Amino acid sequence: MAIDFPLVLVILVFGSGLIWLFDALVLAPKRRLVERDLQAQWPAWEREGSVDQQRYREAVESRAAEPTLVEYSRSFFPVLFVVFVLRSFLVEPFQIPSSSMVPTLEVGDYILVNKFTYGIRLPVVRTKVLDLGEPERGDVMVFFPPHMNDTYYIKRVIGIPGDTVSYRNKRLFVNGEALPIEPLAVVPEGRSRYQVALETLGDEPHLAQVDLSRSGRDFTVVVEPGHYFMMGDNRDNSSDSRVWGLVPEKDIVGKAFAIWMHWESLFSLPSFSRVGLIK
Repeated sequence: MAIDFPLVLVILVFGSGLIWLFDALVLAPKRRLVERDLQAQWPAWEREGSVDQQRYREAVESRAAEPTLVEYSRSFFPVLFVVFVLRSFLVEPFQIPSSSMVPTLEVGDYILVNKFTYGIRLPVVRTKVLDLGEPERGDVMVFFPPHMNDTYYIKRVIGIPGDTVSYRNKRLFVNGEALPIEPLAVVPEGRSRYQVALETLGDEPHLAQVDLSRSGRDFTVVVEPGHYFMMGDNRDNSSDSRVWGLVPEKDIVGKAFAIWMHWESLFSLPSFSRVGLIK
């Protein structure tokens, strides 16, 4: 079962914050009263090395010490709160788990996802509270697929609401127009032969590849209002909208915009050779 990290983070932030607040309003004032009584009992409590100071410190430790849970909450709440704000509303890190976006993104790439490009959403419930923009054709987008509503997926936006998307002989057509492609190389890999090409969708060309040793499945689909048609750049090795359907707007997470590290496994060294913007 996948861990719902956003929910865990919300619980930690609000839990530690409430503990700290309860202590500040209820428990801490009582401890300060005890400390004042102890200071009156041992007037020389501030004199370094005095008997009064030693006894005062021992009494405070036993009768007015800050509870361990409160100490941890006070220490971790600011850090957790900053992580919560950054991850929920600004930028979230994401690791590429599969080869569905090769050659644009490789397994082990660590990327950054802009959480506000498509609007500000509440964490966990995903309700949009501020509309700042909509996905465009060619965007690399992170989302929750309709068949797995607790797992992040990353694909490229091929069709926006109202588009007609077709796939014929391994060529993409959007609203009846074939996407311009520029073949670059044929790369053998095992029993497969991949045709790598520059494909233009939207403002920027991007890399995509097809397996020449496999037959393609032609289709035509009209994108419904409020939905998006997603495909991986590794066209013959991607579970995407061709398999599980359109992605509703409510399940969008954000726009992937940069690679900041590549790290294939714990047994390999991190690499920064792939650092750069995602096209």
